[in-house]
Amino acid sequence: MIGKINRRSFLKVMGWSGAGAALSGCDLPSTVTLEEGKEEVVSYLMPEEYVIPGVGVWYASTCTQCGAGCGIHGRVREGRVLKLEGNPDAALNKGKLCMMGQAGVQGHYNPDRITTPMLRTGGSLAAVTWDQAMAVLEEKLAAVSGDRFGWFTGTMSGHQAALVANHLEAMGSTKHYVHEVVNNAVSRAVNTDMLGEATPRLRLDKAKMVVSFGADFLGAGQSPVHYAGQYAAFRTNKERGLLVQIESKMSLTGGNADLWLAIKPGTEGILALGMANLLLNKLKLSDAGIPSDVRAMIDDHDITRVARTTGVAGHRIQRVTQLLSERSPSLVLAGATVEGHAHGYAATAAVMLLNHILGNVGKTIESAGDFPFPQLMSRQGGTSDLLAFAADAKAQQLDAAIFYGSNPVYSAPQALGLGEAMANIGFKVAIAQFPDETVMAADLVLPVDSYLEDWGTQVPANQAESNAIHVQQPLMERLHSQTRGLGDILLSLLKQRKSEEYAQFEDYYAYLRNAFAAMPADVKQSAQNNNEFWNTALQTGVINVESGARKLQSTVVSFAAPVTEGAADGLSLVPSARMGLFDGRHANLPWLQEAPDHISKVVWDSWAEMHPDTAAKMGIANLDLVRISSAQGSVDVRVVLLKGVHHDAVAVPLGQGHEAYGRYAKGLGVNPLKILDATTDAMTGELAMFSTRVTVKKIGEADALSIVRMGTGSGDSQAGRKLVVTVPVEQVKRSEGA
Repeated sequence: MIGKINRRSFLKVMGWSGAGAALSGCDLPSTVTLEEGKEEVVSYLMPEEYVIPGVGVWYASTCTQCGAGCGIHGRVREGRVLKLEGNPDAALNKGKLCMMGQAGVQGHYNPDRITTPMLRTGGSLAAVTWDQAMAVLEEKLAAVSGDRFGWFTGTMSGHQAALVANHLEAMGSTKHYVHEVVNNAVSRAVNTDMLGEATPRLRLDKAKMVVSFGADFLGAGQSPVHYAGQYAAFRTNKERGLLVQIESKMSLTGGNADLWLAIKPGTEGILALGMANLLLNKLKLSDAGIPSDVRAMIDDHDITRVARTTGVAGHRIQRVTQLLSERSPSLVLAGATVEGHAHGYAATAAVMLLNHILGNVGKTIESAGDFPFPQLMSRQGGTSDLLAFAADAKAQQLDAAIFYGSNPVYSAPQALGLGEAMANIGFKVAIAQFPDETVMAADLVLPVDSYLEDWGTQVPANQAESNAIHVQQPLMERLHSQTRGLGDILLSLLKQRKSEEYAQFEDYYAYLRNAFAAMPADVKQSAQNNNEFWNTALQTGVINVESGARKLQSTVVSFAAPVTEGAADGLSLVPSARMGLFDGRHANLPWLQEAPDHISKVVWDSWAEMHPDTAAKMGIANLDLVRISSAQGSVDVRVVLLKGVHHDAVAVPLGQGHEAYGRYAKGLGVNPLKILDATTDAMTGELAMFSTRVTVKKIGEADALSIVRMGTGSGDSQAGRKLVVTVPVEQVKRSEGA
C-alpha cells in the first residue's frame, strides 16, 4: 500500500524497533503519509529577518570528525559556516571541542572534495550524472543478493546506521564490516565478559587516582573531549587526583601524568598481575570472586619476576600499588598498547582484575544503562572486520560492496593482501567526500555532503552522565550542487528494494521529521506538539533519553597468562595514533598537518622515535635517516631521539603515507600500518597492532633541513621562514630583566 505502512514496519523504518514497551503510550501515528513528510527547508542563504549582515548566528549540530559524536555550535555569517565550537547543552563535551573538531570547516571547504558522481570506464573514473550513477547501481545490485553483498563502514550510529541495517536486510545480507584503526574492541569484549556491559561509564572525576596502562584518553582515545572534562574535575577535586601512566611510548596523556613509567612492550598484563599479587599477598585485600586458576596465576607473579620481565623497577611497582590501595576509589585503565598483542584479551583482563580487587566497579566504573533504541546505538568498529573483509575478498565471496566512512585500502597491512583482493569484488561503490585510496579503487563514486551540509542523528558510544541522541543539521547550503546527503543516498537505495515502505519519504529530511514525530511522548517531555519538539531539538542539538537502570556485576573470568611474544632480536614497532591526523583521516587538512606533534614537535612528515641509548648502540644519531624493516616490508624515516620511548621500542606515528587523498596528504611521510604482521589476538580476532618486531638500520646521515620540528631549533622553518619562534625561559628572563 503506497503511502501507508503497518506499525511494525514503521518502527523498523524509523529506527525505533526494540522500543515497543516505551512506545506503548506515545503519540505514534498509525500510518505515515506522504503529506506528513512535506516540509519546506529554508535556505540559510536566504537571510532570516533576525540576521544582521556581518553578525554571525550560531546553530547547533554534531561533529563527525571521529566516532565520539560531540555536540557543536557553528557560527554562520552571510550563509557561510565560519567557526565551530563545542555545544554547552551537550553533556558529553560541555561546550568544548578538540582541534580535530575545530578543523571540520577546513574539510568542508577543502578544494579536493569530490563534486560529481564518477563511474569507472575504460580503466579510469569519469564524471556521470546522478541518474546514470543510480541506474548503474540499481542494475548491479539487482544481480546480487545475500552475503555476496556487504557494507564496509567506520563507526556509525543514529538513523543512518538504522537505514544501513535496513538496506542490508533488504539485500538479504548480514555483512556489515565496521572498521576502526583506533578502537577499543578488546576492552569491549573484556568489559562484556567481566562487567556484563561493553561500554560502561568510566568516571575519572570520581577517582582519587588513575593508573593508565597506555590509555591515551586525553589524545587519540575514544572520546578525548569528554574525558578531558572529567580529567579537569579529577585534577581539581578537593583531593587532587593522581595520574600514573604506564606505556612504552609517551602519549599526550603520558605527558600530563604525575608519574610516567616506561614498560617493555607487551608486558603490561604481567605488570598488572604483579600488582594484583602485591594487593592480595602483601596488602591483604580480599580475593573474593577470583577463580582458583587466576589466583594461582597471580601468586606466580612475584615482584622480582615482574620487575625483570617488564623493566619497571620493583620499588616503583610497590609504591604505585601502595598508593592504589590508599587512594580509593581509584580507576585502572587499559589502552590500545595493552590490547594490541596476541595475548591482548588476557592482558586487558588482568588490568580489569585490578579494578575488581580494588572495589572500583560501581564507584568509578558505572553502568551506562539500557539505551532504549538499540537500532540507533553506535556500531563501533575494530580490526577483526577488516581481516574478515580481506579474507572474503580474497576468497571471492563478495560480488558487490559499498564503502562509507572508512579507507581500508590505506589502513590494511600489506600482509592481508587487500589491495590485490579488491579486484575480486565485482562492483565497488564508494560514498565519499575525498579521493582516498579506497575511492580510487572503486567502480562507482557517489559524492556525499560534508557533515556541515547534512542531516542526521548520532548516538555517542561513550555517553556522559545521562544518555542522549545528538542532532545533526545543515549549517549552510551545500557548496557543490552535485553532492548528496548520506541519508538521501540510503533512502534511494532502499527505494530500489522496498519502494512500498520508503517511496513516501521525499527525502531524508522528511524521513527524519517523521522519525522525530514518532518518538515516545516521554522523550518529547514538555513539547506541546511535534513542531515544537523538532524546533527545540534543532535549537539545542540534543535529545535527552532515559535509560533503564542497571547495576554492573564484577565477575572475574578465567584467562590465559599474558605471556610476551616475539623474537628477542630487533625492536617492537609502536604505530602510534595521535590527536590531529588520528588514523590518517585528517591528513588532508593542512591545519592539522601544521599542528606540531605534542611530544616530538614534528609537522608535515613522518618520523621514528627512539631512545637515545638504543640509538647509540646502533650508531644512530638524531635526525639520521633509517630503514625500519619487518617481515612484511620497510619504511624510511628520520629518527627523533626522545627519552619518552622504551629501549625496546621504536615508534612511528600514524596518519601519513597516503598514495592518494588530495594535495595536502598525497606523498607525505610513511604509513607504518603497511608493515605490520597479520598476528591477531587469540580471543577476539582483533589485529595485534603492537606485536610486530622490526629491525632499524641507518641508511643516511642527519639532515636538519629535511624535517620540520617546531621550537627545537632543528629545521623549524619552511621556505626560510620561521613559523613558530620559541625561546628558552632563561633567555626570556635575561631579556626581560627578570
